[in-house]
Amino acid sequence: MTTPRTMFDKIWDSHVVADEEGEILLYVDRALIHEGSSHAFAALAKNNYMVARPQQVFAFTDHYVPTTGREKGVAGIAVDEIRNMIIGQQDNAAKHGIQLFGFDDPRQGILHIVPPEQGITQPGLLICGADSHTSTHGAFGCIAFGIGASDMTHVMATQATWQRKPKTLRITVDGKPGFGVAPKDIILAVIAKIGAEGGVGHAIEYAGSAFCTMSMEGRMTVCNMSIEAGARCGMIAPDDTTFAYMEGRPFAPKKGAEWDAAMARWKLLPSDADAKFDREVSLDAAQIEPMVTWGVNPEMAGAVGGIVPDPKNAPDERRRSDWTMALDYMGLTAGMALTDIKIDRVFIGSCTNSRIEDIRAAAEVAKHGHAVIPAWVVPGSKVVKAQAEKEGLDRILLDAGFEWRDPGCSMCTAINGDQLKPGERSASTSNRNFRNRQGPGGRTHLVSPAMAAAAALKGHFIDVRDLIK
Repeated sequence: MTTPRTMFDKIWDSHVVADEEGEILLYVDRALIHEGSSHAFAALAKNNYMVARPQQVFAFTDHYVPTTGREKGVAGIAVDEIRNMIIGQQDNAAKHGIQLFGFDDPRQGILHIVPPEQGITQPGLLICGADSHTSTHGAFGCIAFGIGASDMTHVMATQATWQRKPKTLRITVDGKPGFGVAPKDIILAVIAKIGAEGGVGHAIEYAGSAFCTMSMEGRMTVCNMSIEAGARCGMIAPDDTTFAYMEGRPFAPKKGAEWDAAMARWKLLPSDADAKFDREVSLDAAQIEPMVTWGVNPEMAGAVGGIVPDPKNAPDERRRSDWTMALDYMGLTAGMALTDIKIDRVFIGSCTNSRIEDIRAAAEVAKHGHAVIPAWVVPGSKVVKAQAEKEGLDRILLDAGFEWRDPGCSMCTAINGDQLKPGERSASTSNRNFRNRQGPGGRTHLVSPAMAAAAALKGHFIDVRDLIK
């Protein structure tokens, strides 16, 4: 009788090439890079190496690319360093025979948005990316994690990576989420419960009815932010929702024998009924409300109807100190209502929340008023942008005073010129509210797309349920 296994163990074990006293060499099915991966190519060139399996490496122009003025082409990029970086990416992709979803490609977009929508991301794969939020792809039932430049050099040269096997953590969220509660709220509630270090050393599997009924866009949001709990990766078992999303996408298995064989493999991936996890955590979806972060990591979050906590009430000395420093940086006072926090600008985008479902949610709220502060909407890809424009969502947003931009990471990473001014406060759908994350001295509050759009209409946080009820 075989021992019941988790989904993580099944995929991990099938990719082991060698085991050297706990250091595991894993075969990599997909490597995802962006224009900032030039260091890896420089290292390859220094050693006269070529990419081992270029058909399994995919390049994306997203982190540094401007989100305005794109009609001028690459030559119109104002910043020399960024323009040269994008040209260098084009040259490296051509030299090594790598598929590039580049500046002028109609499929251009963020490296955690494009692979799923193109069918590059598939159940059972092991994916490495040159970005920490590669955990996003685990929504399809695969192991996906970010690696550094030196590790990516090794992957491109050998199609393998050395790793230590993490422990497993199952987070079960059962029940039906209430009206106005988005996947972003669920993952923020999870992180608020287990802490920003609650997943350290673990691979998280999300289970329970709340995820079974969630769309693929929502699942990607959840897995994307697994890294914000310190986890190595996040995963959700593939099911009929996964298969329906994937069917017919350009890089997915073709209908017929190829699709049938893939489906047969994919259906074996979910964790066995009696599989044991190293840790278990559970939440009740019905108890989760729209969330707002008030501090400087995603753990520092609460329901929108709550207040900024008092450090005196922190559960231990470390968090008392952390809360005190966070409130000082954020310019907040303990005890103030979260709905009293005034916002200077809104950012709706990033690999967390820039898919078509997110744009629809923002547009639905935008119908209820007009933005009173600057509000940017940055689609995650040109495919998302085209779909939104086909549905007229861009017109709704523009009429409501929102700015409609071109695809890219934009103000999430704040390395392409899109950033906050010192002291400015943002309602952001991105994944990190660290100090200086959206610009030196910028103050970031993480929320769902609907909550961000509602803040744009009012200039302060509001329970979106009161606006669209």
